[in-house]
Amino acid sequence: MQPKDLTPRYATLAGAIEAKLGARVERLPTTCGELGVSTLPGDLLEVCRALRDEPDFKFEMLIDVCGVDYPDREKRFDVVYNLLSLKHNYRIRVKVPVSEDESVPSVVDLYPSAAWFEREAYDLYGIFFDGNPDLRRILTDYGFEGHPFRKDFPLTGYVEVRYDEEQKRVIYEPVKLTQEFRSFDFESPWEGMLQPRRLPGDEKAK
Repeated sequence: MQPKDLTPRYATLAGAIEAKLGARVERLPTTCGELGVSTLPGDLLEVCRALRDEPDFKFEMLIDVCGVDYPDREKRFDVVYNLLSLKHNYRIRVKVPVSEDESVPSVVDLYPSAAWFEREAYDLYGIFFDGNPDLRRILTDYGFEGHPFRKDFPLTGYVEVRYDEEQKRVIYEPVKLTQEFRSFDFESPWEGMLQPRRLPGDEKAK
């Protein structure tokens, strides 16, 4: 780690983490004067346990767990853990790069609040958390196809849901757009332009 771009307090924290965890963590670029580290899935539990239990760290609160999608990267996803130390008033961001066919160990035993966060990341990104006791979808329906936060997921989705009055139940149908795309022709008098005629962006010419 090179803590030169950190505030003095976080530079001290970075040195303590380096001394304790060594090669298990890699320093990430500093954001807003806060510390971020990257670790491998196999080291995640040991890193989180040390960050939670060591007296110099005491990151006892898990703020959230989320996923990030980089489709062109070999390790497609980052799983991001945001931790808070109430005792020392520190924040740290722990990232775990993971590929599509790779699982991440669940941190539920260390941070029970992670259970629903991990379900959300599984639901929206398809990231599997090994050891989560209840890894089901949480924001989409159980029969939903795909993972909607992946960047290759179609913007309109695959199916749409509506209540059918005749069948008296909720039905699933292939997505259909009810309004066709309009091509606006601002040079045409039929578009109903106000007088004097102005094009979008004309206001910037002043």
